[in-house]
Amino acid sequence: MTKITPQPGIMDIALYQGGQSHVAGVEHVIKLSSNENPFGPSPKAIEAVRDSAATLNRYPSTDHASLRAAIGARHGLDPARIICGVGSDEVLQFVAQAYAGPGDEVIYTEHGFSMYPIIAKMAGATPVMVPETDRRVDVDNILAAVTGQTRIVFVTNPGNPTSTMIPEVELVRLAEALPQSCLMVIDGAYAEFVADFDGGAALVDRFENVIMTRTFSKIYGLGGMRVGWGYAAQSIIEVLNRVRQPFNLSLTALAAAEAAIKDEEYLTFCHTENARLRVWLADELAKIGVPSDPSSTNFILARFRDQAEAEACDDYLKTQGLIVRRVAGYNLPNALRITVGDEEACRRVVAAITEFKEGAA
Repeated sequence: MTKITPQPGIMDIALYQGGQSHVAGVEHVIKLSSNENPFGPSPKAIEAVRDSAATLNRYPSTDHASLRAAIGARHGLDPARIICGVGSDEVLQFVAQAYAGPGDEVIYTEHGFSMYPIIAKMAGATPVMVPETDRRVDVDNILAAVTGQTRIVFVTNPGNPTSTMIPEVELVRLAEALPQSCLMVIDGAYAEFVADFDGGAALVDRFENVIMTRTFSKIYGLGGMRVGWGYAAQSIIEVLNRVRQPFNLSLTALAAAEAAIKDEEYLTFCHTENARLRVWLADELAKIGVPSDPSSTNFILARFRDQAEAEACDDYLKTQGLIVRRVAGYNLPNALRITVGDEEACRRVVAAITEFKEGAA
């Protein structure tokens, strides 16, 4: 009898682990492990969610035209070249599903988002990890890894969990050097936290094999709604829409995202507060011997003496009701990723790590 078996690569996938939300025996924890917006979503998005409840018997649109128009208006992009997905993760999955398969290679960098190799394996392709240099994407290392089988290169800008940026000149150099048979995907989940940054849109307009993805999960505070989008050449969008489920986004999610992206005043507030508290948090931790690279995101990557100290500090933070993220799985065993929370949360983190460093733990 023939045994039912999954497609090649599926059983090689390690399940994704999200940020911890609870600590046994500790109440009233502050979650700083998933880079969520501590201020929540726009009040207008909340209102849109409430209003949508009356029409939950109706199917959502299949083309997401209203949301795509709002995204296009906000960023000065052609809505016809935008695709929406269940978080930007789904858009990344569309790309791999449509353009990679058995015998193909998908490049990602050493400290890149852990979903990249998972997505590659889902398509039956081979993920290829490329080393970074001092927690920064190294274009020369990527180009050295490109072969005739390379179909996709994933780069995160700004980086997660590193928080570092790839200079535009380096992204241009990478795009110019990649073969036309290879797609370059710029994952811009944290792009809104960088002032005057287009997330890679200009590169998409310049190179037909470049794709940009964005999300509503971070600065817009809609992680629970799961809405993301991508921007690419019309020919690529037409391909991706052929593998997209027609009703992949709910009516409520579409309404929330559209309201959120139109509320520019709230976006400015979240950006300003994050920038202020991010600098304060990094500076205060640096004073007590916990350095971090200049962050372009809503988190910092706090570095400790070694893995043992990082884990001991994490354990102590949990006893204080503070949940951060260990990143040994990203080849950063001596670091903790700490979301920039509101002012109270940031002050509690600094106080707790100070106590730990001083031996009070």
